[in-house]
Amino acid sequence: MERRNVGESSPIEKCSLSASLEQKLALAKRCSHEGVMAGAKAAAVATIATAIPTMASVRMLPWARANLNPTAQALIISTVAGMAYFIVADKTVLATARRNSFNGGASLSDHKH
Repeated sequence: MERRNVGESSPIEKCSLSASLEQKLALAKRCSHEGVMAGAKAAAVATIATAIPTMASVRMLPWARANLNPTAQALIISTVAGMAYFIVADKTVLATARRNSFNGGASLSDHKH
């Protein structure tokens, strides 16, 4: 009776496991890349959408002119941009992961890079 250690496996099993792991890692990398790109687009839109009213209010409203120095203006704009980035990136990564889990991890050749 031959005893094998639990960690031992045949070369074929190792190759299959390695290919499966590589595919999962590539899928996760693509998923996170989609999240980064969507987050960056959202941050750019949020920056423009926040900067215009912030700058306009500083020029037109006496209260804003007196209380919002350039540092406060930059803080308002960058906070909104950062929030938009993280919210959209998180939602995109979760949606992509959910879609891939329902599809059973579609093959890498099905998607454009």
